[in-house]
Amino acid sequence: MSKINQLNNTAELRALDQAHHMHPFTDMGDYQNKGGRIVTRGEHIYFYDSEDNQVLDGMSGLWCCNLGYSQPKIVEAIHEQLQVLPFYNNFFQCSNDMAVKMAKALIDVTPDHLNHVFFTNSGSEANDTNIKLVHRYYKILGKPEKKHFIARNNGYHGSTVASSSLTGMKFMHDQYTGIEYVHHIQQPHFFSEGGDLTPEEFGIQAARELEKKIHEIGEDKIAAFIAEPIQGAGGVIIPPDTYWPEIQRICNEHDILLISDEVICGFGRTGNWFGCETYGFKPDLMTFAKAVTNGFQALGGVMISDKVADVLAQGKGDFAHGMTYSGHPVACAAGVATLEVLKSQRIIENMSQDVGPYFEKRWKSLADHPIVGEARAKNMIAAIELVKNKETKERLAPDSAGGMACRNQAIKEGLLVRAVGDAMVCAPPIISNKQEVDSIIERMTRALDFTASLYGIK
Repeated sequence: MSKINQLNNTAELRALDQAHHMHPFTDMGDYQNKGGRIVTRGEHIYFYDSEDNQVLDGMSGLWCCNLGYSQPKIVEAIHEQLQVLPFYNNFFQCSNDMAVKMAKALIDVTPDHLNHVFFTNSGSEANDTNIKLVHRYYKILGKPEKKHFIARNNGYHGSTVASSSLTGMKFMHDQYTGIEYVHHIQQPHFFSEGGDLTPEEFGIQAARELEKKIHEIGEDKIAAFIAEPIQGAGGVIIPPDTYWPEIQRICNEHDILLISDEVICGFGRTGNWFGCETYGFKPDLMTFAKAVTNGFQALGGVMISDKVADVLAQGKGDFAHGMTYSGHPVACAAGVATLEVLKSQRIIENMSQDVGPYFEKRWKSLADHPIVGEARAKNMIAAIELVKNKETKERLAPDSAGGMACRNQAIKEGLLVRAVGDAMVCAPPIISNKQEVDSIIERMTRALDFTASLYGIK
């Protein structure tokens, strides 16, 4: 056995991790001093660390393990593909059979007008791809000036230079110079920004910020609007029901392509296969990743509408874009197996009629807690807003310290949730049962009780 495989001691692993491993979205200096948890195995909806502590994974890995960690059919498909064709590319008039099968499997489960797919390795790369696809689309149509994109404040679309330009998070933009043809508008966050409006009124108002921005920049320059059906990493921002119909109207009337970023919402999270189906809108392009392989392999891509694909097919010369691992046969094998598990066991349909509404009801009951200003949920994606005062919405402490305290306590209670500012977000595997949902609520309540006590609130 190699020396690397013999490393099992937590202290050794942690020291090596701190010394050599630079982590995403982590304060590097702070991590070098403090270190973190070393995860060593997963089972069902739980993961275990190097000290064998069990944690209920209320975030499905990173919004991706919708089916939990125990899926032998996906593992078997990966193993079998490695024996047959561990790699081949899809460049230069070539394909591989698993990429073809995965394309067909995706077309079978996505909305009827999305009949083409471009594969990437992640959602970030997929949104980079969207920019290039949209620019090529309008150039072929003789409208090269239509190159500007509109996204939303606090939306998340990835962390490459292009995709993080689409992302509307200030702390990310402070660290680099973004693309100048990307603009941002108000997010549909009723709790924080609704003021005296009703949710229905606010939904319309927030949507019409898109129309204002189109008029400000010029319809002849705007190419596309990109948004998540529900903003995930931004704090699970669930829009009012009036929001998406108005967005659809505006895009249709102004010759603006509509891009649905389904990296988090896709493959069952909102109660349908895709979030655009939950909210009843029709995207021209649809970004996917994460749960498409249940997180077992890296795979992402863009579903492309017939409207867009028909124009792209008229272009002359190569589409100058792609990645070595686009449509990797092993990743595609994992994807085919994942979709087959979802379909054959009717997991999404059963969840949306049973445990999804149960989780939503139980989570919303947390609104009764003294430090919860709002509890919102849509099937298996949810958030609570932490406050000191429910009426004024005053926060517990500066710099979102209350959110961090609550998150840390939740982990001590054996539940992984995520703090996004003063919002606690949760997206457990969609295969969770009602008893496991009860456990999530019980552990979350204990974390809330601790946090309330910490800040002297009864």
